[in-house]
Amino acid sequence: MKAYVQRLGRALMLPVACLPAAALFLGIGYWIDPSGWGGNNVVAAYLCKTGSAILDNLGLLFAVGVAIGMARDKDGASALSGLVGFMTVTTIMGSASMFLGFDAETVATENPAFAAGAIGNKNVFFGIMVGCVAGALYNRFGKTKLPDFLAFFSGRRCVPILTAAIMSVISLILLFVWPVVYNGLVWFGESLMGMGAVGAAIYAFFNRLLIPTGLHHALNNVFWFNLAGIDDITKFWNGVGGLDGTTPAALATGGFHPWGVYVTGMYQAGFFPIMMFGLPAGAFAIYRCAKPENKKAVGSLMLAGGLAAFLTGVTEPLEFSFMFAAFPLYVVHALLTALSVFIAAAFQWIAGFNFSAGFIDWFLSLRVPQANMPWMLILQGIVFAFIYYFLFTFLIKKFDMKTPGRGDDDDAATAAVAGIMDTGAEEKKPAAAPAGDKYASLASTLYNALGGKENVVDIENCVTRLRMGVHDTSKVDLDAIRKAGVPGVKVLDAKNIQVVVGTQVQAVADAMEEIHQKA
Repeated sequence: MKAYVQRLGRALMLPVACLPAAALFLGIGYWIDPSGWGGNNVVAAYLCKTGSAILDNLGLLFAVGVAIGMARDKDGASALSGLVGFMTVTTIMGSASMFLGFDAETVATENPAFAAGAIGNKNVFFGIMVGCVAGALYNRFGKTKLPDFLAFFSGRRCVPILTAAIMSVISLILLFVWPVVYNGLVWFGESLMGMGAVGAAIYAFFNRLLIPTGLHHALNNVFWFNLAGIDDITKFWNGVGGLDGTTPAALATGGFHPWGVYVTGMYQAGFFPIMMFGLPAGAFAIYRCAKPENKKAVGSLMLAGGLAAFLTGVTEPLEFSFMFAAFPLYVVHALLTALSVFIAAAFQWIAGFNFSAGFIDWFLSLRVPQANMPWMLILQGIVFAFIYYFLFTFLIKKFDMKTPGRGDDDDAATAAVAGIMDTGAEEKKPAAAPAGDKYASLASTLYNALGGKENVVDIENCVTRLRMGVHDTSKVDLDAIRKAGVPGVKVLDAKNIQVVVGTQVQAVADAMEEIHQKA
Protein backbone atom coordinates (compact mmCIF):
# COMPACT_ATOMS: atom_id res chain seq x y z
CA MET A 1 0.00 0.00 0.00
CA LYS A 2 2.83 2.37 0.86
CA ALA A 3 4.50 1.70 -2.49
CA TYR A 4 1.20 2.27 -4.28
CA VAL A 5 0.60 5.60 -2.53
CA GLN A 6 4.18 6.58 -3.40
CA ARG A 7 3.47 5.86 -7.03
CA LEU A 8 0.23 7.81 -6.87
CA GLY A 9 2.10 10.74 -5.29
CA ARG A 10 4.47 11.03 -8.23
CA ALA A 11 1.59 10.58 -10.68
CA LEU A 12 -0.17 13.57 -9.12
CA MET A 13 2.76 15.81 -10.05
CA LEU A 14 1.87 15.79 -13.76
CA PRO A 15 -1.51 17.55 -13.42
CA VAL A 16 -0.14 19.74 -10.61
CA ALA A 17 2.52 20.94 -13.08
CA CYS A 18 -0.29 22.62 -15.06
CA LEU A 19 -1.16 24.92 -12.15
CA PRO A 20 1.67 27.47 -12.63
CA ALA A 21 0.14 28.31 -16.02
CA ALA A 22 -3.13 29.16 -14.25
CA ALA A 23 -1.25 31.31 -11.74
CA LEU A 24 0.56 33.17 -14.52
CA PHE A 25 -2.55 34.06 -16.53
CA LEU A 26 -4.79 34.79 -13.54
CA GLY A 27 -2.07 36.74 -11.72
CA ILE A 28 -1.39 39.03 -14.69
CA GLY A 29 -5.12 39.38 -15.34
CA TYR A 30 -5.77 40.48 -11.77
CA TRP A 31 -2.83 42.88 -11.93
CA ILE A 32 -4.49 44.59 -14.90
CA ASP A 33 -8.01 44.63 -13.41
CA PRO A 34 -7.98 43.84 -9.66
CA SER A 35 -11.48 45.13 -8.95
CA GLY A 36 -13.42 43.82 -11.94
CA TRP A 37 -11.77 40.41 -12.23
CA GLY A 38 -11.67 41.05 -15.98
CA GLY A 39 -15.04 42.79 -16.16
CA ASN A 40 -13.48 46.20 -16.83
CA ASN A 41 -10.76 45.21 -19.27
CA VAL A 42 -10.95 42.86 -22.22
CA VAL A 43 -7.28 41.85 -21.97
CA ALA A 44 -7.69 41.04 -18.27
CA ALA A 45 -10.86 39.05 -19.05
CA TYR A 46 -8.99 37.08 -21.71
CA LEU A 47 -6.14 36.25 -19.32
CA CYS A 48 -8.46 35.35 -16.43
CA LYS A 49 -10.55 33.04 -18.61
CA THR A 50 -7.39 31.36 -19.89
CA GLY A 51 -6.29 30.65 -16.31
CA SER A 52 -9.78 29.54 -15.31
CA ALA A 53 -9.76 26.98 -18.10
CA ILE A 54 -7.29 25.03 -15.98
CA LEU A 55 -8.82 25.59 -12.55
CA ASP A 56 -12.36 24.86 -13.75
CA ASN A 57 -11.32 21.46 -15.13
CA LEU A 58 -8.99 20.16 -12.44
CA GLY A 59 -10.82 16.86 -12.10
CA LEU A 60 -10.42 16.22 -15.81
CA LEU A 61 -6.73 17.13 -15.67
CA PHE A 62 -6.17 14.78 -12.73
CA ALA A 63 -7.97 11.93 -14.52
CA VAL A 64 -5.71 12.24 -17.56
CA GLY A 65 -2.52 13.07 -15.65
CA VAL A 66 -2.86 10.34 -13.02
CA ALA A 67 -3.71 7.76 -15.70
CA ILE A 68 -0.46 8.58 -17.52
CA GLY A 69 1.51 8.63 -14.28
CA MET A 70 0.19 5.26 -13.13
CA ALA A 71 0.79 3.59 -16.51
CA ARG A 72 4.16 1.83 -16.65
CA ASP A 73 5.24 3.13 -20.07
CA LYS A 74 3.32 6.45 -20.02
CA ASP A 75 1.56 5.66 -23.29
CA GLY A 76 -1.07 8.06 -24.62
CA ALA A 77 -3.69 5.29 -24.59
CA SER A 78 -3.72 5.50 -20.80
CA ALA A 79 -4.51 9.23 -20.99
CA LEU A 80 -7.37 8.56 -23.45
CA SER A 81 -8.66 5.91 -21.08
CA GLY A 82 -8.60 8.39 -18.21
CA LEU A 83 -10.57 10.87 -20.29
CA VAL A 84 -13.15 8.25 -21.29
CA GLY A 85 -13.51 7.06 -17.69
CA PHE A 86 -13.96 10.59 -16.35
CA MET A 87 -16.63 11.43 -18.92
CA THR A 88 -18.41 8.20 -18.04
CA VAL A 89 -18.58 8.80 -14.32
CA THR A 90 -19.49 12.51 -14.53
CA THR A 91 -22.21 11.87 -17.12
CA ILE A 92 -23.83 9.06 -15.12
CA MET A 93 -23.55 10.92 -11.82
CA GLY A 94 -24.89 14.07 -13.48
CA SER A 95 -28.01 12.13 -14.48
CA ALA A 96 -28.59 10.76 -10.97
CA SER A 97 -32.05 12.34 -10.75
CA MET A 98 -33.20 10.08 -13.63
CA PHE A 99 -31.99 6.93 -11.85
CA LEU A 100 -32.81 7.78 -8.23
CA GLY A 101 -36.02 9.66 -8.83
CA PHE A 102 -35.33 12.95 -6.98
CA ASP A 103 -36.17 16.44 -8.23
CA ALA A 104 -33.34 17.84 -10.37
CA GLU A 105 -34.51 21.40 -9.62
CA THR A 106 -33.77 21.11 -5.89
CA VAL A 107 -30.59 19.06 -6.15
CA ALA A 108 -28.35 21.82 -4.75
CA THR A 109 -30.27 21.94 -1.45
CA GLU A 110 -31.85 18.49 -1.15
CA ASN A 111 -29.10 16.33 -2.72
CA PRO A 112 -25.92 18.44 -2.71
CA ALA A 113 -23.73 15.39 -3.40
CA PHE A 114 -25.14 15.38 -6.95
CA ALA A 115 -24.98 19.13 -7.55
CA ALA A 116 -22.95 20.27 -10.56
CA GLY A 117 -20.16 21.65 -8.38
CA ALA A 118 -19.78 18.33 -6.57
CA ILE A 119 -19.64 15.99 -9.57
CA GLY A 120 -18.48 18.16 -12.48
CA ASN A 121 -15.10 18.74 -14.08
CA LYS A 122 -13.69 20.23 -10.87
CA ASN A 123 -14.08 17.00 -8.91
CA VAL A 124 -10.48 15.98 -8.17
CA PHE A 125 -11.69 12.94 -6.19
CA PHE A 126 -13.29 11.47 -9.31
CA GLY A 127 -10.26 12.43 -11.36
CA ILE A 128 -7.80 10.61 -9.11
CA MET A 129 -10.06 7.57 -8.84
CA VAL A 130 -10.53 7.33 -12.61
CA GLY A 131 -6.81 7.87 -13.21
CA CYS A 132 -5.94 4.99 -10.89
CA VAL A 133 -8.47 2.68 -12.58
CA ALA A 134 -7.35 3.63 -16.09
CA GLY A 135 -3.68 3.22 -15.19
CA ALA A 136 -4.29 -0.20 -13.63
CA LEU A 137 -6.30 -1.39 -16.64
CA TYR A 138 -3.59 -0.21 -19.01
CA ASN A 139 -0.89 -2.03 -17.06
CA ARG A 140 -2.98 -5.21 -17.00
CA PHE A 141 -4.46 -5.26 -20.51
CA GLY A 142 -2.28 -2.89 -22.55
CA LYS A 143 -0.55 -5.81 -24.28
CA THR A 144 -3.46 -8.24 -24.45
CA LYS A 145 -3.84 -10.14 -27.74
CA LEU A 146 -7.41 -10.91 -28.82
CA PRO A 147 -8.63 -13.48 -31.39
CA ASP A 148 -8.18 -12.58 -35.07
CA PHE A 149 -11.75 -11.36 -35.56
CA LEU A 150 -11.21 -8.87 -32.71
CA ALA A 151 -7.54 -8.20 -33.36
CA PHE A 152 -8.16 -4.52 -34.17
CA PHE A 153 -9.09 -3.98 -30.51
CA SER A 154 -6.04 -5.77 -29.11
CA GLY A 155 -3.53 -4.17 -26.77
CA ARG A 156 -3.82 -0.43 -26.16
CA ARG A 157 -7.07 -0.07 -28.13
CA CYS A 158 -9.00 -2.25 -25.74
CA VAL A 159 -8.09 -0.21 -22.65
CA PRO A 160 -10.45 2.79 -23.24
CA ILE A 161 -13.30 0.35 -23.91
CA LEU A 162 -12.58 -1.56 -20.72
CA THR A 163 -12.26 1.70 -18.78
CA ALA A 164 -15.69 2.85 -19.96
CA ALA A 165 -17.22 -0.51 -18.99
CA ILE A 166 -15.55 -0.66 -15.57
CA MET A 167 -16.36 2.98 -14.77
CA SER A 168 -20.01 2.46 -15.70
CA VAL A 169 -20.19 -0.28 -13.05
CA ILE A 170 -18.30 1.84 -10.52
CA SER A 171 -20.60 4.77 -11.31
CA LEU A 172 -23.62 2.59 -10.58
CA ILE A 173 -22.16 1.81 -7.16
CA LEU A 174 -21.24 5.47 -6.64
CA LEU A 175 -24.87 6.51 -7.08
CA PHE A 176 -25.45 5.02 -3.63
CA VAL A 177 -22.00 5.30 -2.07
CA TRP A 178 -21.02 8.79 -3.22
CA PRO A 179 -23.51 10.69 -0.99
CA VAL A 180 -22.00 8.97 2.07
CA VAL A 181 -18.44 9.64 0.90
CA TYR A 182 -19.27 13.23 -0.02
CA ASN A 183 -20.94 14.00 3.29
CA GLY A 184 -18.00 12.41 5.14
CA LEU A 185 -15.49 14.51 3.21
CA VAL A 186 -17.52 17.65 3.82
CA TRP A 187 -17.68 16.87 7.54
CA PHE A 188 -13.92 16.34 7.62
CA GLY A 189 -13.30 19.58 5.76
CA GLU A 190 -15.71 21.57 7.91
CA SER A 191 -14.14 20.15 11.09
CA LEU A 192 -10.72 21.34 9.99
CA MET A 193 -12.03 24.68 8.78
CA GLY A 194 -13.81 25.08 12.10
CA MET A 195 -10.44 24.90 13.85
CA GLY A 196 -9.30 27.97 11.96
CA ALA A 197 -5.64 28.87 12.37
CA VAL A 198 -5.01 25.89 14.66
CA GLY A 199 -6.24 23.48 12.00
CA ALA A 200 -4.05 25.19 9.41
CA ALA A 201 -1.04 24.79 11.71
CA ILE A 202 -1.74 21.08 12.23
CA TYR A 203 -1.95 20.61 8.48
CA ALA A 204 1.33 22.48 7.92
CA PHE A 205 3.17 20.40 10.51
CA PHE A 206 2.20 17.12 8.89
CA ASN A 207 2.77 18.57 5.43
CA ARG A 208 6.48 18.96 6.28
CA LEU A 209 6.71 15.79 8.37
CA LEU A 210 5.43 13.61 5.51
CA ILE A 211 7.90 14.93 2.94
CA PRO A 212 10.50 12.19 3.63
CA THR A 213 7.92 9.57 2.60
CA GLY A 214 6.43 11.52 -0.31
CA LEU A 215 2.95 11.07 1.17
CA HIS A 216 2.50 14.82 1.65
CA HIS A 217 0.96 14.97 -1.84
CA ALA A 218 -2.04 12.99 -0.62
CA LEU A 219 -2.46 15.33 2.36
CA ASN A 220 -2.13 18.43 0.16
CA ASN A 221 -4.96 17.29 -2.07
CA VAL A 222 -7.37 17.38 0.88
CA PHE A 223 -6.63 21.03 1.62
CA TRP A 224 -5.75 22.49 -1.75
CA PHE A 225 -8.37 20.87 -3.98
CA ASN A 226 -12.02 19.86 -3.82
CA LEU A 227 -11.75 16.57 -1.93
CA ALA A 228 -13.23 17.73 1.37
CA GLY A 229 -14.89 20.99 0.44
CA ILE A 230 -11.81 23.12 1.23
CA ASP A 231 -10.44 23.67 -2.30
CA ASP A 232 -8.15 26.45 -1.08
CA ILE A 233 -6.09 27.03 -4.23
CA THR A 234 -9.04 27.21 -6.64
CA LYS A 235 -11.08 29.42 -4.32
CA PHE A 236 -8.17 31.83 -3.85
CA TRP A 237 -7.46 32.29 -7.55
CA ASN A 238 -11.14 32.41 -8.51
CA GLY A 239 -11.98 34.96 -5.80
CA VAL A 240 -14.48 32.67 -4.04
CA GLY A 241 -15.28 33.13 -0.36
CA GLY A 242 -15.01 36.20 1.81
CA LEU A 243 -11.94 37.19 3.75
CA ASP A 244 -13.60 36.18 7.02
CA GLY A 245 -15.14 32.98 5.75
CA THR A 246 -17.39 31.40 3.18
CA THR A 247 -20.65 31.25 5.12
CA PRO A 248 -23.21 34.08 5.12
CA ALA A 249 -23.12 34.19 8.93
CA ALA A 250 -19.37 34.67 8.94
CA LEU A 251 -19.58 37.38 6.30
CA ALA A 252 -22.31 39.16 8.25
CA THR A 253 -20.34 39.38 11.49
CA GLY A 254 -17.14 40.76 9.96
CA GLY A 255 -14.19 41.54 12.21
CA PHE A 256 -11.38 39.25 13.32
CA HIS A 257 -11.90 35.48 13.41
CA PRO A 258 -8.62 33.76 14.21
CA TRP A 259 -10.01 30.55 15.73
CA GLY A 260 -13.18 29.34 14.11
CA VAL A 261 -13.76 30.67 10.59
CA TYR A 262 -12.21 29.44 7.35
CA VAL A 263 -10.32 32.15 5.50
CA THR A 264 -9.61 31.56 1.83
CA GLY A 265 -5.87 31.11 1.36
CA MET A 266 -5.05 30.22 4.96
CA TYR A 267 -3.65 26.83 3.94
CA GLN A 268 -1.15 28.54 1.64
CA ALA A 269 -0.09 31.92 3.00
CA GLY A 270 2.06 30.83 5.95
CA PHE A 271 4.38 28.80 3.72
CA PHE A 272 5.75 31.92 2.01
CA PRO A 273 7.77 33.17 5.03
CA ILE A 274 9.31 29.70 5.44
CA MET A 275 10.18 28.93 1.85
CA MET A 276 11.29 32.43 0.87
CA PHE A 277 13.16 33.35 4.05
CA GLY A 278 13.20 30.73 6.82
CA LEU A 279 14.77 27.78 5.02
CA PRO A 280 17.34 29.88 3.09
CA ALA A 281 18.40 31.38 6.45
CA GLY A 282 18.62 27.86 7.89
CA ALA A 283 20.79 26.92 4.91
CA PHE A 284 23.08 29.85 5.72
CA ALA A 285 23.36 28.57 9.29
CA ILE A 286 24.29 25.12 8.00
CA TYR A 287 26.98 26.71 5.83
CA ARG A 288 28.37 28.75 8.73
CA CYS A 289 28.51 25.63 10.92
CA ALA A 290 30.33 23.49 8.35
CA LYS A 291 34.00 22.58 8.80
CA PRO A 292 36.33 25.18 7.21
CA GLU A 293 37.60 22.71 4.60
CA ASN A 294 34.01 21.92 3.55
CA LYS A 295 32.53 25.42 3.52
CA LYS A 296 33.10 26.11 -0.16
CA ALA A 297 31.35 22.94 -1.26
CA VAL A 298 28.55 23.26 1.30
CA GLY A 299 28.09 26.92 0.38
CA SER A 300 27.54 26.02 -3.28
CA LEU A 301 24.96 23.42 -2.35
CA MET A 302 23.15 25.68 0.11
CA LEU A 303 23.19 28.66 -2.27
CA ALA A 304 21.61 26.65 -5.09
CA GLY A 305 18.98 25.23 -2.76
CA GLY A 306 18.30 28.61 -1.15
CA LEU A 307 17.72 30.32 -4.49
CA ALA A 308 15.36 27.56 -5.59
CA ALA A 309 13.41 27.86 -2.32
CA PHE A 310 13.18 31.66 -2.52
CA LEU A 311 12.19 31.95 -6.16
CA THR A 312 10.06 28.86 -6.75
CA GLY A 313 9.29 27.41 -3.30
CA VAL A 314 11.08 24.13 -4.12
CA THR A 315 12.60 23.22 -0.76
CA GLU A 316 13.39 19.51 -0.99
CA PRO A 317 17.08 19.96 -1.96
CA LEU A 318 17.58 21.90 1.28
CA GLU A 319 15.34 19.73 3.43
CA PHE A 320 16.87 16.45 2.31
CA SER A 321 20.34 17.79 3.03
CA PHE A 322 19.64 17.56 6.77
CA MET A 323 16.38 15.70 7.39
CA PHE A 324 18.09 12.32 7.83
CA ALA A 325 21.48 13.44 9.12
CA ALA A 326 19.85 15.69 11.73
CA PHE A 327 16.22 14.62 12.01
CA PRO A 328 15.52 16.54 15.27
CA LEU A 329 16.45 19.69 13.38
CA TYR A 330 13.95 18.74 10.69
CA VAL A 331 11.21 18.34 13.32
CA VAL A 332 12.04 21.85 14.54
CA HIS A 333 11.65 23.01 10.94
CA ALA A 334 8.21 21.35 10.76
CA LEU A 335 7.16 23.03 14.01
CA LEU A 336 8.34 26.44 12.78
CA THR A 337 6.38 25.92 9.57
CA ALA A 338 3.26 25.18 11.62
CA LEU A 339 3.88 28.34 13.66
CA SER A 340 4.26 30.43 10.51
CA VAL A 341 1.05 29.09 8.98
CA PHE A 342 -0.78 29.69 12.26
CA ILE A 343 0.37 33.32 12.47
CA ALA A 344 -0.51 34.11 8.87
CA ALA A 345 -3.94 32.47 9.21
CA ALA A 346 -4.69 34.09 12.57
CA PHE A 347 -3.83 37.61 11.37
CA GLN A 348 -5.30 36.94 7.92
CA TRP A 349 -2.15 37.86 6.01
CA ILE A 350 -3.07 36.09 2.80
CA ALA A 351 -1.32 35.27 -0.44
CA GLY A 352 -1.72 32.18 -2.59
CA PHE A 353 0.19 29.93 -4.92
CA ASN A 354 -0.48 27.54 -7.76
CA PHE A 355 2.86 25.74 -7.67
CA SER A 356 4.65 26.48 -4.41
CA ALA A 357 5.22 29.33 -2.00
CA GLY A 358 8.11 31.11 -3.71
CA PHE A 359 8.61 34.72 -4.76
CA ILE A 360 7.18 34.17 -8.25
CA ASP A 361 3.81 32.93 -6.98
CA TRP A 362 3.76 35.55 -4.20
CA PHE A 363 4.29 38.36 -6.71
CA LEU A 364 1.63 37.05 -9.10
CA SER A 365 -0.91 36.79 -6.28
CA LEU A 366 -0.47 40.35 -4.97
CA ARG A 367 -3.53 41.78 -6.68
CA VAL A 368 -5.73 38.72 -6.64
CA PRO A 369 -8.96 39.79 -4.88
CA GLN A 370 -8.50 37.31 -2.04
CA ALA A 371 -4.99 38.55 -1.18
CA ASN A 372 -4.94 40.47 2.10
CA MET A 373 -1.92 42.37 3.40
CA PRO A 374 0.49 40.05 1.53
CA TRP A 375 3.36 42.43 2.29
CA MET A 376 3.12 41.38 5.93
CA LEU A 377 4.27 37.93 4.87
CA ILE A 378 7.58 39.51 3.84
CA LEU A 379 7.95 41.10 7.27
CA GLN A 380 7.00 37.81 8.89
CA GLY A 381 9.52 36.07 6.67
CA ILE A 382 12.35 38.37 7.78
CA VAL A 383 11.52 37.61 11.41
CA PHE A 384 11.51 33.89 10.68
CA ALA A 385 14.84 34.22 8.86
CA PHE A 386 16.44 35.43 12.11
CA ILE A 387 14.68 32.67 14.08
CA TYR A 388 15.86 29.99 11.68
CA TYR A 389 19.43 31.24 11.53
CA PHE A 390 20.02 31.61 15.27
CA LEU A 391 17.98 28.55 16.30
CA PHE A 392 19.62 26.30 13.69
CA THR A 393 23.07 27.59 14.64
CA PHE A 394 22.43 26.98 18.34
CA LEU A 395 20.99 23.46 17.87
CA ILE A 396 23.66 22.36 15.39
CA LYS A 397 26.50 23.41 17.67
CA LYS A 398 24.85 22.48 20.98
CA PHE A 399 24.00 18.93 19.94
CA ASP A 400 26.78 18.50 17.36
CA MET A 401 24.32 17.68 14.60
CA LYS A 402 25.88 16.17 11.48
CA THR A 403 24.50 18.64 8.97
CA PRO A 404 26.31 18.90 5.59
CA GLY A 405 30.00 19.62 6.07
CA ARG A 406 30.12 18.50 9.72
CA GLY A 407 30.25 14.72 9.34
CA ASP A 408 33.46 12.78 9.78
CA ASP A 409 33.20 11.02 6.43
CA ASP A 410 31.28 13.40 4.22
CA ASP A 411 34.09 15.38 2.63
CA ALA A 412 33.50 13.79 -0.78
CA ALA A 413 29.74 13.90 -0.45
CA THR A 414 29.75 17.63 0.27
CA ALA A 415 32.17 18.39 -2.54
CA ALA A 416 29.22 18.93 -4.87
CA VAL A 417 28.26 21.96 -6.86
CA ALA A 418 24.47 22.30 -6.81
CA GLY A 419 24.17 18.53 -6.46
CA ILE A 420 26.35 17.59 -9.45
CA MET A 421 29.96 16.37 -9.30
CA ASP A 422 32.41 13.95 -10.92
CA THR A 423 33.78 11.57 -8.32
CA GLY A 424 36.37 10.03 -10.62
CA ALA A 425 35.66 6.62 -9.10
CA GLU A 426 36.49 3.47 -11.01
CA GLU A 427 33.09 2.10 -11.98
CA LYS A 428 31.53 -0.19 -14.50
CA LYS A 429 30.02 2.08 -17.15
CA PRO A 430 26.61 1.45 -18.66
CA ALA A 431 25.66 3.00 -21.99
CA ALA A 432 27.92 5.90 -22.86
CA ALA A 433 26.75 9.32 -21.68
CA PRO A 434 26.93 12.31 -24.04
CA ALA A 435 30.22 14.10 -23.65
CA GLY A 436 30.03 17.23 -21.54
CA ASP A 437 26.50 16.54 -20.29
CA LYS A 438 26.74 16.71 -16.51
CA TYR A 439 23.21 15.40 -16.04
CA ALA A 440 23.87 12.37 -18.22
CA SER A 441 27.12 11.83 -16.29
CA LEU A 442 25.27 11.94 -12.98
CA ALA A 443 22.58 9.63 -14.40
CA SER A 444 25.26 7.13 -15.39
CA THR A 445 26.83 7.23 -11.92
CA LEU A 446 23.49 6.80 -10.16
CA TYR A 447 22.33 4.05 -12.52
CA ASN A 448 25.49 2.10 -11.85
CA ALA A 449 25.16 2.60 -8.08
CA LEU A 450 21.56 1.40 -8.20
CA GLY A 451 22.69 -1.92 -9.63
CA GLY A 452 22.28 -1.28 -13.33
CA LYS A 453 20.07 -3.29 -15.66
CA GLU A 454 20.01 -6.28 -13.32
CA ASN A 455 18.46 -4.32 -10.45
CA VAL A 456 16.61 -1.25 -11.78
CA VAL A 457 12.91 -1.88 -12.44
CA ASP A 458 11.45 1.54 -13.19
CA ILE A 459 12.55 5.17 -13.17
CA GLU A 460 10.20 7.97 -12.11
CA ASN A 461 10.62 11.49 -10.82
CA CYS A 462 8.66 14.24 -9.11
CA VAL A 463 9.73 17.88 -8.65
CA THR A 464 13.16 17.20 -7.17
CA ARG A 465 13.42 13.44 -6.58
CA LEU A 466 14.14 10.31 -8.54
CA ARG A 467 11.66 7.67 -7.36
CA MET A 468 13.21 4.35 -8.24
CA GLY A 469 11.80 0.84 -8.21
CA VAL A 470 14.44 -1.86 -7.90
CA HIS A 471 14.49 -5.62 -7.42
CA ASP A 472 16.44 -5.38 -4.17
CA THR A 473 17.52 -2.21 -2.36
CA SER A 474 20.21 -4.18 -0.51
CA LYS A 475 22.10 -4.32 -3.81
CA VAL A 476 22.19 -0.51 -4.08
CA ASP A 477 25.54 1.16 -3.36
CA LEU A 478 24.33 3.94 -1.07
CA ASP A 479 27.85 5.21 -0.45
CA ALA A 480 28.42 5.70 -4.18
CA ILE A 481 25.13 7.60 -4.47
CA ARG A 482 26.07 9.92 -1.60
CA LYS A 483 29.50 10.52 -3.09
CA ALA A 484 27.86 11.56 -6.34
CA GLY A 485 26.94 14.76 -4.53
CA VAL A 486 23.17 14.44 -4.45
CA PRO A 487 21.42 16.26 -1.56
CA GLY A 488 19.84 13.09 -0.18
CA VAL A 489 18.96 9.43 -0.61
CA LYS A 490 16.23 7.47 1.17
CA VAL A 491 15.57 3.72 1.11
CA LEU A 492 11.82 3.28 1.56
CA ASP A 493 11.58 -0.50 1.62
CA ALA A 494 13.01 -3.60 -0.06
CA LYS A 495 12.03 -2.45 -3.55
CA ASN A 496 11.76 1.36 -3.48
CA ILE A 497 14.37 4.08 -3.11
CA GLN A 498 14.35 7.83 -3.61
CA VAL A 499 17.29 10.02 -4.63
CA VAL A 500 17.01 13.80 -4.24
CA VAL A 501 18.67 15.44 -7.24
CA GLY A 502 17.27 18.97 -7.31
CA THR A 503 15.23 21.05 -9.72
CA GLN A 504 16.99 19.49 -12.76
CA VAL A 505 15.74 16.03 -11.83
CA GLN A 506 13.81 15.66 -15.10
CA ALA A 507 17.03 15.92 -17.12
CA VAL A 508 18.68 13.27 -14.95
CA ALA A 509 15.62 10.99 -15.10
CA ASP A 510 15.45 11.25 -18.90
CA ALA A 511 19.15 10.48 -19.22
CA MET A 512 18.83 7.52 -16.86
CA GLU A 513 15.84 6.18 -18.80
CA GLU A 514 17.87 6.40 -22.00
CA ILE A 515 20.73 4.49 -20.35
CA HIS A 516 18.28 1.88 -19.06
CA GLN A 517 16.82 1.34 -22.53
CA LYS A 518 20.27 0.86 -24.07
CA ALA A 519 21.74 -1.29 -21.29
